[in-house]
Amino acid sequence: MSVSENIIAEGAAENKRLLQNGDKCDQYDYLIAAGCGAIGGIIDIFLVGAPGDSVLGKWTDQQIDNTVMAFSKKMGWKPRAGQENNVRSAIGFLERNFKVNYDQAKGADVGNLFKMNTKNHHMMSLAHSPDIVGLFFSVLNQFTSTSTFLANGQLITIQTETHELYGSNLVSKLFCGITNWFGHVMSDIAGSSGSKIRGTGVVMPFYELFGLCKFGRFRVEKDLQDLATIATRAFQNGYDFRFGLATAIPVAVTELTIRLIWSIKRYFYHHEPLSECIPTDKHQDLRIMLLIGHGILCAMDGADAGIRSGGNFLLFFTRMNWFAWTRFTMLVVTEVCIRIGIKNPLQMDLNVYKQITV
Repeated sequence: MSVSENIIAEGAAENKRLLQNGDKCDQYDYLIAAGCGAIGGIIDIFLVGAPGDSVLGKWTDQQIDNTVMAFSKKMGWKPRAGQENNVRSAIGFLERNFKVNYDQAKGADVGNLFKMNTKNHHMMSLAHSPDIVGLFFSVLNQFTSTSTFLANGQLITIQTETHELYGSNLVSKLFCGITNWFGHVMSDIAGSSGSKIRGTGVVMPFYELFGLCKFGRFRVEKDLQDLATIATRAFQNGYDFRFGLATAIPVAVTELTIRLIWSIKRYFYHHEPLSECIPTDKHQDLRIMLLIGHGILCAMDGADAGIRSGGNFLLFFTRMNWFAWTRFTMLVVTEVCIRIGIKNPLQMDLNVYKQITV
């Protein structure tokens, strides 16, 4: 039997074991999952809300400001007396020390090839994204003296002024490029140094891919707009990385409370050994509880967004907790894969590695 056949056979056996391990939910498990999901939903509705009207959003804004100032001090920022808590001064320091060639902010900076302004260029410029997409395009743009944008549903690359990376060889230049990307993202994550009010930060991881969604006709007041336009407008209105952290809080509360209570119940009620009380996805009852909990959180979030938006899809979009819906989708896909016998791709890669190294 070949390695690939072995992996497939192991995956099928693992999925069968996951479904037949005897972990079944009882009435208390359903109540616990529903209660934890409802708590997350209440936090989402009353404390997260929408950008500009969020209790937790104000708190996460402050935490990002504190992080930027702490990072700036590590990089050598020495504020003047009285400026120790001035985040704009810290941002200005990072802007000066982590300059990049792909920081065009207006349509005129790109020859008016497409419409862009200071409020949306962090979303349109792929290298500004705090994820693997942003890292890839940042390094590429720095090495090739280009800028890459998502505009009108298309990938557009323009030539920029020559940008010389520090370093004496490829490895050192690559390290400098990655460092420069991270430092520049930190300079933008809390807005710009010239913002008098809450400036536009950077997008949530992979949010920039909404720029490819040039489809749909959704009502925004008296206009009909596609999904990419609505996502861009939501970002301009404050749906950025900082607000994304606020949306993650009810998701984390739901996830952690379900896992904690499941572990406590399994140890004290079912008298299982501690080794069997670790909340991993191998337990079918835990997976079902997580599905129920996050499903209720998403249902409450969707109902709240639908009621408060009044049919305006932009308001609906900004009130949606996309982090919660992403987590719920991942749980559904994982459970479906287990039940139809598809092995987790990451686990398959690990098994292949084990087969090769044995």
